[in-house]
Amino acid sequence: MKFVRFLSNDDTQIVQVGVLDSDSRTVYIVDGANDLLPLIEAGEESLKDAGAQAIRRGSGVDLIDVEPLSPIATPPTVRDFYAFEQHVKAGRAWRNLEMDPDWYALPIFYFSNPYATVGCGNVAMTPGADKFDFELEVAAIVGKGGRNLTSAEGDDAIVGYCVLNDFSGRDVQQREMKLSMGPVKGKDTSTAIGPYLVTKDELQDRRTATGYDLAMSCTVNGQQYSEARWSDVYWSFGEMVSYASRGTDVRPGDILGSGTCGTGCIMELFRSDPDRYQFLQPGDEVVATVEGLGELRNVVTKASPVIPLRDPR
Repeated sequence: MKFVRFLSNDDTQIVQVGVLDSDSRTVYIVDGANDLLPLIEAGEESLKDAGAQAIRRGSGVDLIDVEPLSPIATPPTVRDFYAFEQHVKAGRAWRNLEMDPDWYALPIFYFSNPYATVGCGNVAMTPGADKFDFELEVAAIVGKGGRNLTSAEGDDAIVGYCVLNDFSGRDVQQREMKLSMGPVKGKDTSTAIGPYLVTKDELQDRRTATGYDLAMSCTVNGQQYSEARWSDVYWSFGEMVSYASRGTDVRPGDILGSGTCGTGCIMELFRSDPDRYQFLQPGDEVVATVEGLGELRNVVTKASPVIPLRDPR
């Protein structure tokens, strides 16, 4: 099933949850729901039952009349991993570093900002950044919690997947990470997730050893920037959930990002062709697409002004 949390485009501007019938492009309303988190916390079967009941009742709206929001308004946690080898190599080259052997032993991540999650629509630039970038990723959403999970148990804990676009202020990020901390403010202004939560059974026939044989792409103002496949990922989401749960809890609604796929950001592409691949500016439309998961559409807006930390006098 494809669940969507959305803002209706009529005069009511009500936030609702529905399930998409792809054939008719109708979103059937889940009565009384305005966030997917309580439905996820109730369990995978309850979530699917709610979707099935919505379809049976037949109260729906046309997909063209909804604005997809982040499936979860405020996720409990957002962990973003670093699981595609091509992107890792490019990022380390950007910092004049060789690959570290530990990357092949540890599926590392950082904690991102749950308050910064958005769906389709506007994304604000990082305050103080000139090099604003998209990052094409997949997100897994945890459906049931646990601690010290095996990789198989971690995979079983996942309820579904979304497209994730981790927007980044590269110049701010670069300054922060020179200080052996972060990324912090380079990353936590806008993280787009959506447009749907797609339950994992919908993708099962495309499963591979570490991911799914599904195309990933990103365009800026209609120009093709990124092309990759989810199956290129080195670490599986089961392994990522397992590592996240080591010595602590993962809980329903937790979001895990895959990290950027190969060619999945301007930073990587700019090095090869700086004239063609320019960093994002206000007004740019970015469309991140993962086959089977949908199109996540965002328009870049101006950053908030930087407020000085100390009185300059």
